[in-house]
Formats: sequence, C-alpha cells, structure tokens
Amino acid sequence: METIAHVPMAELEAGMELIRQSPKDQGILKMIVRRPSEDDREIVHEVELHLTDGLVGDNWKTRGNRHMPDGSANPDAQITVMNVRTIELLAQNQQNWALAGDQLYVDLDLSADNLPPSTRLSIGTAVIEVTAQPHTGCSKFSARFGLDALKLVNSAEGKQLHLRGINTRIIQPGTIHTGDTVRKL
Repeated sequence: METIAHVPMAELEAGMELIRQSPKDQGILKMIVRRPSEDDREIVHEVELHLTDGLVGDNWKTRGNRHMPDGSANPDAQITVMNVRTIELLAQNQQNWALAGDQLYVDLDLSADNLPPSTRLSIGTAVIEVTAQPHTGCSKFSARFGLDALKLVNSAEGKQLHLRGINTRIIQPGTIHTGDTVRKL
C-alpha cells in the first residue's frame, strides 16, 4: 500500500464541523471497494451483497477473524461503512479512500446517536443493519493516515461520531451501485 501525507491534528480538528453536518436520514453511496485479498483494493461501481458471502468478490468470509473462537468471519462485521467526509479529511484525495480498508463510503451521519445498533439502511435493493461490533483504528490505519488520525478516530468524540466507521451485516441481499441513495429505515 502506498503512503500518503499525514494530516496534522489542527487540520483534522478544523474539519470536524463538516463531518458533523452529514445528512441524518438519507445520503449517497459514494464509493464501493472490494478487497479480493489482503491489502488489495478494487473500486467497483456495482456489486451484489449476499447473506452468507457478504460483498461478492470480497475476502471477508475467506479471511476470517482472529477474534472469533473458530477463526471464522464475524457476521457482525460483514460490511464496513465509512463516512466520506471523514475519509476526505484523512486521505486528502479520493484515490486514497480505499486505503482505509472499508467497503462502503457514504455521505451519511454514522454517529451512535443517529445510527445506533439495529438501525437498518437501504442501499439499492439491499438492506444492511448496524451492529454493536466496534470499528476502531488500528496500526494499519495509523501507518496509512498518521498517528493524529488514529488519535482522532479513537477519541471519545471520534468513537461517538463513528469516525472510523461502523460494522454492519446484510439483512436483505441485493445489488448496490455507486450513487445509490442510502436511506435510514
């Protein structure tokens, strides 16, 4: 993975107001990223969401999860969603969004107040549900976006706003496209 210039904390904090202004009930799916293998990213404009396989062509199921007792994929972390205003601030360029490792990038308020666990979102013909599984920054995130970015997303406010994103699971399979409306149900 390439490295990018890290945004200093003062600039990150200055960008918070724009993130707080994200739409509450209806937004737009701005990017879909499929991860065929570790550290590989494919930006796609249409994809199927499958109940047991997740985002078709993604490695979520085959990669598994070291925190699961049997090492299998965590069904509560089937699809990861990140706010585009956050990734725009951190990545500084849309070409770098996929470095975050999330699958869906949306212009929607992902905060705990707006999207508590069990909230459902319709996208295209699919429906996903927010899970209680935390989605936090890690060493890879820090290496790609900087220590200040990691501190911001893992801060109390960062966690409340879900700056690092949210975990979801697929409730209704279907097809999604870049540009689809993301609607809170």
